[in-house]
Amino acid sequence: MHPFDKHILAALALASPLAQAAPPAACKPGQPIHESGYVKLGGIEQWISIDGADCAKPALLLVHGGPGNPISVYEHDPYASWTRDYVIVHWDQRAAGLTWSRNAPAEDTPLTLAQMRDDGIALSRHLLERLGKRKLVLLGSSWGSILGGHMAARSPELYCAWMPVAQVVNSTETMRASREIILARARAAGDEATVEKVEALGTPPWTNPRNFGILRRAIRKYEAMVSDPAPAAWLEWKAARSTPQARADYTAGEDYSYIQFIGMKGEGMASRVDMERQAASFRLPVYMVHGEQDLLAPKEIAQRYFDRISAPRKQLAIVPRAGHDPNLPLIDAQARMLASQLGGRCE
Repeated sequence: MHPFDKHILAALALASPLAQAAPPAACKPGQPIHESGYVKLGGIEQWISIDGADCAKPALLLVHGGPGNPISVYEHDPYASWTRDYVIVHWDQRAAGLTWSRNAPAEDTPLTLAQMRDDGIALSRHLLERLGKRKLVLLGSSWGSILGGHMAARSPELYCAWMPVAQVVNSTETMRASREIILARARAAGDEATVEKVEALGTPPWTNPRNFGILRRAIRKYEAMVSDPAPAAWLEWKAARSTPQARADYTAGEDYSYIQFIGMKGEGMASRVDMERQAASFRLPVYMVHGEQDLLAPKEIAQRYFDRISAPRKQLAIVPRAGHDPNLPLIDAQARMLASQLGGRCE
């Protein structure tokens, strides 16, 4: 038996939104819900968890970043307190976390945005039936802003709102802009070590998969100087996800997903992302939240994309003291915007 099977509810483990009818709605107003398990999506079993204090609250599907970085591993993740106001759904995407544990692909098996988009749409349909809802709130950060944006553009009827956070718009332009910002700040700080490392990368696009990781470390260094740190509790792993095998699976999925995203010679999924061309027309409200000090996805590029978005309603919040990764200002801004725009409702 898989080491996590004891936590899986039979109804979820058997449910398939494509091949069979969904089980009866499990969410009744006034009752809490706490479920976790595997759902068959796109031909494989994928891990989800559902938590909420009151099933009458709107259901919110979180699309994690990375790819390959599920936040379901954390005991007190940034959205843990939201279970008072929402039914929160975590999803370990294809090749991530516990989904990797059950379905580790071969190294030469490709990971595609279209496949993951279809996984997410299938999951959304399953959740609407499982939770007895008409629509979901959809929220995605970083890589999740790409994947979630494609889900929302393809199937807007499933969602009452789309909230992209730390929006990544494209690959080459974003990395070029990020590299120039880091070089400027490092030079101003007299940080010759960082200048030397980042200059040596050359101008994107890159053909060395290590280059993005080198730039990312410099970004984190300089974002930390101008943004508030995330609470330490957010980074504490759940005991069940901290076993040697679970940690090894997480790392293996993260490594595989990183290479699939970047590519061995710059030819990965990232090279084909262009949100301005692929996902800029939405038939649902779009509420974007972006850190003012986001040096990985500079706010100027996110602002330009937002300006080009067509949607029935749209709003952008640029958050001071916030970078690319979650911190309290960034999470609080998301909560305020959803509260003001949805008013606690999601039809």
